[in-house]
Amino acid sequence: MSEGLRERKKRQTRQYISDVATGLFLERGFDAVTIAEIAEAADVSVNTVYNYFEAKEDLFLDRSKGIVDRLPRLVRGREVGESAADAVLRGLREEVEAVSPKVGLFDGYARFMRVVQDSHALRSRLWFIQQEVLTRLEAALKEEMGAAEDEMLPTLVAGQLAWAHGTLMGWIGGQMVRGREPEAVSREALVLLDDIEEILGEPVRTYGVREG
Repeated sequence: MSEGLRERKKRQTRQYISDVATGLFLERGFDAVTIAEIAEAADVSVNTVYNYFEAKEDLFLDRSKGIVDRLPRLVRGREVGESAADAVLRGLREEVEAVSPKVGLFDGYARFMRVVQDSHALRSRLWFIQQEVLTRLEAALKEEMGAAEDEMLPTLVAGQLAWAHGTLMGWIGGQMVRGREPEAVSREALVLLDDIEEILGEPVRTYGVREG
């Protein structure tokens, strides 16, 4: 179904408010900017801001949905003969090789991460996002494998794959804050992914193989 005019305008307004807020956060820091100041800069009311964003943190971390959906999407899209872990590692490698902004490989990511590091509220929200990654991945594994609610293996596998994802993203963020070039970080991140794959045990690497 194509996007209607009303939906497109709402999406554009939401993105505009987020872009204005992000610019203020990058310039002055997250904690120093108020919702009222964001509303004034975006030429909307405070109520309008809250209609689109439940909390101030959502204005800066507005792309978190793509993060929490990434691993479940890779698991559900795995190929025949491919395990859940293989699908996740393949997807992450593809984004790293492509020097994709989706994994933080772009010039402005260092400024973004410094704002996060300087704000307790944003660091806390990132922790909750990481927990949501784990929860959704566990649910996807149980659904794909038809596992019982109390079965522990999907939980353990989800924990290991969420760790792999978090380790990669954390390492990339740290390197970018140091001022390194995205292409150089990309090359070393591929080596890190190889090391992560070796650390993952066979029960994790072979779990959830899609049958033909």
